Amino acid sequence: MKKLINNPKNVVEEMLEGYLKAHPDYIKALPENDRALVTMKKTREGKVGILIGGGSGHEPGFLGYVGAGMADGVAVGNIFASPSPDPILEVTKAIDQGAGVAYLYGNYAGDVMNFGMAAELAELEEDIKVGMALTSDDVASAPKAEKEKRRGIAGSLFIWKAAGAAADFGYSLEDVIRVAKKANENTRSMGVGLSPCSLPQTGKPSFEIGEDEMEIGLGHHGEPGVEKGPIKTADEVADRLVHDILADIEITKGDKVAVLVNGLGSTPRMELYIMFRRVEQILSELGIEIYRSYVGDYITSLEMGGCSVTLMKLDDELMKAVDHPVDCPMFVQK
Repeated sequence: MKKLINNPKNVVEEMLEGYLKAHPDYIKALPENDRALVTMKKTREGKVGILIGGGSGHEPGFLGYVGAGMADGVAVGNIFASPSPDPILEVTKAIDQGAGVAYLYGNYAGDVMNFGMAAELAELEEDIKVGMALTSDDVASAPKAEKEKRRGIAGSLFIWKAAGAAADFGYSLEDVIRVAKKANENTRSMGVGLSPCSLPQTGKPSFEIGEDEMEIGLGHHGEPGVEKGPIKTADEVADRLVHDILADIEITKGDKVAVLVNGLGSTPRMELYIMFRRVEQILSELGIEIYRSYVGDYITSLEMGGCSVTLMKLDDELMKAVDHPVDCPMFVQK
């Protein structure tokens, strides 16, 4: 697969260098660690710090969501790999304003281990209180009875949005974490894979799938889905994804939801809007109101083909959080 890169070993560093040069009014790297990035916005004393992070290759996640109304800092890992504890700790120290720091990350073994280690170091060595909330929105990755094993995918956007708003509202660390966990509990996602991505270091596909095949429930790193078969129409795929989501969470007539149709990297917006069209039809027929909608590439997997659908069930608190303005390099909401 063709890529516009130089030395494959330097893709993350060169990406970060370009990103920082492109958005100097929004974000900067800490001198202690070039994988530790923080907002250029001056945050008020007493505000809970919001720290997100994960592997590279998911752009605009995660670094694209550092800014007003969202995250105060991000720790950047190698492609599809967790950041080490070092940049996480450096960001923690930089964004702490005396009220503690909330760690928000996906439910992956490397992230759980490294963010956990950083939290221990922050509390023991720096006397910074840390709270943690995991994203686990992917209904295909584990059955409902074992939902604590589910991985986090595109629904992470809603968890960051809710927690960032709560911090701006002046909530305590405990309440920011409560809101983040509520958002996660109310969020479900499911995806479909059409074509693989390839890692710059290897140039080889992350998984194999036929030209006339698709895979329901495929993970953001190419983790196996729940069903592989002949490619179907957009309406049929949307029906399947929304059906499985609604079978997993109680969303009924009169409820309000936020909807995200997220591209995985190489799916045209045309196709994403065709998918959203059917998602809206299904929800409208059920009497479920779409309160806010998001369509585009929000959390990708390099150049993977396919998309995911995310629904977040809203209450008054989550609606207020969803409405909160955001100003990030890759995400602006007024």
